[in-house]
Amino acid sequence: MTDAGAPLALAHGQPLPNRIAKPAMEEFLADEEGLPGETMVRLYQRWAAGGAGLLITGHVMVDPRAMADPRDVALVEGTPLEPFRRWAEAAKSGGGRVWMQINHPGRVVQTGPCGTAWSASDVPVDVGRWSRMFPRPIPMTPEQIAYTVDRFASTAGLAQEAGFDGVEIHAAHGYLLSQFLSPRTNRRSDAWGGPLENRARLLLDVVTAVRERVGDTFSVAVKINTADFQRGGFAEDDARGVVTMLAERDVDLIELSGGSVESLATLGYRADGRTLAREAYFLEAAGQILAEATVPIMLTGGIRRLTALHRVIEGGADVAGVGTALAVDPDLPRRWLAGEEAEAPPVQVHWRDKTIVAAATLAIVHRRFVDLARGGEARRIPRPVAALMADRLQLRRTVRRRRARRQLPNFAFDTTGSTEKQRS
Repeated sequence: MTDAGAPLALAHGQPLPNRIAKPAMEEFLADEEGLPGETMVRLYQRWAAGGAGLLITGHVMVDPRAMADPRDVALVEGTPLEPFRRWAEAAKSGGGRVWMQINHPGRVVQTGPCGTAWSASDVPVDVGRWSRMFPRPIPMTPEQIAYTVDRFASTAGLAQEAGFDGVEIHAAHGYLLSQFLSPRTNRRSDAWGGPLENRARLLLDVVTAVRERVGDTFSVAVKINTADFQRGGFAEDDARGVVTMLAERDVDLIELSGGSVESLATLGYRADGRTLAREAYFLEAAGQILAEATVPIMLTGGIRRLTALHRVIEGGADVAGVGTALAVDPDLPRRWLAGEEAEAPPVQVHWRDKTIVAAATLAIVHRRFVDLARGGEARRIPRPVAALMADRLQLRRTVRRRRARRQLPNFAFDTTGSTEKQRS
């Protein structure tokens, strides 16, 4: 059995000092300028002190004109790098590594404040009565696809310049690269649609471009779904095929997760009627990949106890991703590596509407981020109603401030995406 405290050598970049990682969790902590400010720095200092071998940031947008949320961070040419240098230094202050997750949301942008929704096809987000929150997406042209590949590579190069140890390309959870992978959202009949080899083309081109930009001494990882857990979506066999393709592309690690905004598998729900495990959600679905993979695999989802951590490592994963639990108790990695039977209480919201449950759960987690950044050590879990109200208020304030500073324009893109015209 692999010891969770054993280091993990990677094909490129620095080895991980142990097998516990904090996966990406959207922080909603961009400062007034849309940059990682002092709250973000203090949060990652706190996580670094907790003992995880790897911290992966919340997703950083590769194009500020397509934001998953106005409170997210974007990194492009011309963005000041000093705040990112402080972020990287804070995250490495405990002796672990830090990777920046880089992402394009595609169709998962909020109507109004977050820019243009691009996707593989014009399939809108379906979350029942909340679907109006998302605009109908625009199918991407070949020129826009090429432009987006370059955006990923550019952001990866800037992350390297800022002192991060690697990047993770986000191709899971229903964002742009995942939209191309899924036959449910990719209905193209050109070189990017149809068989899996075509649906994976954009992801593989991004990986190739990123590796060419950062060279051989920098880690490049990819996050994909074990499955979308939606009928007609990206399935376990697709995931196995993509892992095989990525293993041939100089990828250092593949993280397996699952679900999307339509199928809340990251919270333990699925949209296809089947039931996920209460902990280590994706271990069963990932079983064949873990048995066959020739590249290190990180498995994320629902780990909050030492026994679940052991199951994931014993099941063949090289790294265990511990997310929400580290918002509750950031010291779990250190305690587990010392052999302590510690666990984080679950973050639970017992409401009927699963979309609202998801929003409230994330609001609780984000409230904990702020508490941790302020030095709060208690594992007090905020009340759902209060957390959700505070989250909505923060969002409204952010939109109002950034619009006033003209940081959230609505853009109409030309066919290449390389120039922009601001709408009146």
